[in-house]
Amino acid sequence: MSSHRTVGMRQLRVAVVGAGAAGLCAARHILSRPDTFAPPVVYELAEHVGGTWFYEERTGSYDNGLSIHSSMYRNLRTNLPKEVMMFPDFPFDPQLPSFLPHQEVQKYLERYCQSHCITPHIRFSTVVDEVSPVVTEGKGPMTTWEVTSGDKSGSRNTETFDSVFICSGHYSDPHIPSIPGLERFKGKVIHSHSYRHPEPFSGQSVVVLGAGASGLDISLELGRSNAQVTLSHGKPTLPFPLPYGVHQATPVEEIQEDGSLRFQDGSITQAQVLLLCTGYNFSYPFLEPARLGLEVQEHLVTPLYRFLMPPAFPSLFIIGICKIICPFPHFHCQVQFALAVLEGSVALPSRAEMEEEAQGEMARKVERGVQLRHMLKLDKEQWGYAQTLAQTGRFAPLPPVTQSLYEEVWRQRQVHPQNYRQLNYRLVSDTQWEQQELHAGE
Repeated sequence: MSSHRTVGMRQLRVAVVGAGAAGLCAARHILSRPDTFAPPVVYELAEHVGGTWFYEERTGSYDNGLSIHSSMYRNLRTNLPKEVMMFPDFPFDPQLPSFLPHQEVQKYLERYCQSHCITPHIRFSTVVDEVSPVVTEGKGPMTTWEVTSGDKSGSRNTETFDSVFICSGHYSDPHIPSIPGLERFKGKVIHSHSYRHPEPFSGQSVVVLGAGASGLDISLELGRSNAQVTLSHGKPTLPFPLPYGVHQATPVEEIQEDGSLRFQDGSITQAQVLLLCTGYNFSYPFLEPARLGLEVQEHLVTPLYRFLMPPAFPSLFIIGICKIICPFPHFHCQVQFALAVLEGSVALPSRAEMEEEAQGEMARKVERGVQLRHMLKLDKEQWGYAQTLAQTGRFAPLPPVTQSLYEEVWRQRQVHPQNYRQLNYRLVSDTQWEQQELHAGE
């Protein structure tokens, strides 16, 4: 493979799609290497940075007809402490509590953006319509990328780059499960993507489908607002008491002729609202996956070498596609590894070897019984993954305290789902954290 850095030693041009946390992280590290990289061009469809962390009261569409990107709801607080969430080289304000309202994360990203002078490189209200590779034959095949975008004045523009970072996130295209008879439901069907606050549901019977982080959080919030909540999920029965007004049920099997819901265990209920906390689909409308040697399914993009790049085009990077991770530190490692690849300091295997590694990874998961929709969940594997990227990319690994505190909070969340956020933590060193005293209220 020809090294990416042999382009006549000129600066490499990189496009970044999205100015949420991952895109800002990419831009910050590109700007920190002016010898190698020209300042990036960051394309952002909204008028602000922050991506999913920017709270948008509206649901549905922006004025330009595009779907509203953010899935943030009014009362969301982080389920990871700021000590674990932060970019390793940019701490949160130490005066803040460990578990933050979303507004504080948005402010943090704005501060990150200002501190690293990223704003001048962002094109706001600009939609990327197409990202396509252009392969030219010279001494060896060279790939450049044409990025076609449109701004709100209606003008379209195509520019050429050496590399593209896709940082558009995967929390904006709601996954609607196929429930037999869904069209027969007489009440309101809403996906958590469009949920903002609990008051409209007060006094109503609500079936919440899915007990992931948002399903559980929203159920507890609805229960506190006097809704009658049935939390329907396929996990083992939750091992902690749920508040008054919230009870568990098996998965919804079908909606019957009269609009009632039948659960897997045969029980039946009527409800006024069906709230789908069923996750999101991967969606890259500006890519032609087949042309890149990729297959994009609802819950899986494959094959990706190191969960990052298509083996056929290793100068395209999809940042943050993995789930059940510590997002900002994860982006931090992926971005630095990707830049090391572009600089030529990481020698990549051949396309065939990269494909074999990516497919082998999936095959091992299938053997372990991992379902297709969980293939990109890293969870406990995220630490070894980050370590491998740091070793190969020759940058500082994540401090061990990040994993240690992440695991502690995970334990607390299993036992005290309603009040684990009352705890505060402090990092003592790269290997040690301590718990602070409780603060009042949730």
